[in-house]
Amino acid sequence: MLFKRRIDSPLKKKARRGFRGYPVATIAFYGPDDERASKVAVGILSREDGDPDALERWFAEDRDVRTDPAVAKAILEFITRHGARSVAMTDRIIGCPHEEGKDYPDGGVCPQCPFWAHRDRWTGEVIP
Repeated sequence: MLFKRRIDSPLKKKARRGFRGYPVATIAFYGPDDERASKVAVGILSREDGDPDALERWFAEDRDVRTDPAVAKAILEFITRHGARSVAMTDRIIGCPHEEGKDYPDGGVCPQCPFWAHRDRWTGEVIP
């Protein structure tokens, strides 16, 4: 018996295709904890080790941006507009949605997101 694969979002499908050349769209999710993403940042890189040529952010206070169809559509339009050939996307929430130096002092801990205060953003493990 064959099982159909659960329908993934168009963004996941693009990311699953792997590297297809530059420009590359990078997609990263951020949230107050590791359960709900309230921010997504999408950057377009035209070469390796370069700064993003374009960067856009989307926010949602009352829902998860990973499951918001309007946000997904806007991201797809942004990626298409910038001609991205590859998509790299995080598989988890990788930190606080607030920006160090902008929303709170450099080197400090975000007062609005205590969950991330002493936690490794890539593994989610508490740092002693």
